[in-house]
Amino acid sequence: MPIERPSDASLVIGVAASTAERVHLARLLGGADALLLVSNADQARAFLELTGVTVEPTTAVGEAVGVPAVPTVAAAAERRMQAVREPEPVAELRLDVDRRVVRWKDREMPLTRLEHDFLHCLVAEPGRVWTYQRLHHAVWGNEHLGHGSHIHSVVKRLRQKLANLGATVTIHAVRGVGFHLLPTT
Repeated sequence: MPIERPSDASLVIGVAASTAERVHLARLLGGADALLLVSNADQARAFLELTGVTVEPTTAVGEAVGVPAVPTVAAAAERRMQAVREPEPVAELRLDVDRRVVRWKDREMPLTRLEHDFLHCLVAEPGRVWTYQRLHHAVWGNEHLGHGSHIHSVVKRLRQKLANLGATVTIHAVRGVGFHLLPTT
């Protein structure tokens, strides 16, 4: 008996090795029409073959059904977060790129190069969640994430500087995904 698929329904297949990662994916992608969480690509292939979709061993699972493959938890989370945009932060926060300072209303604070480049990413696309990987590439210029303490150190300093300015925006963390700039609550 053929399986009928509604034309507007979507299936999201999440591949994560650990139970904790699968739970995290379930929380991030819980709004999907259908969600399948597996621990490896072979399990996803087996499921797709049961439904009549043939997947070549060298083909990424997502590509076989016409959607881009999601290689990491962070990439899946980024796609989910792009779909749900947060409200834009208060427009009074300004970056002076020539002088490398952040300005809030009539006050300003000097920034280090890393702080400036990091905040520039967040200000350039207000409300957008920047993944750790994307921020690391934009600010440090490479793909190495290491343990991430350097990113958290920059965030801590920037939050303090924004607070010292009296800004009503701050850097919010999206657990396991990255950061975005939002109004304080």
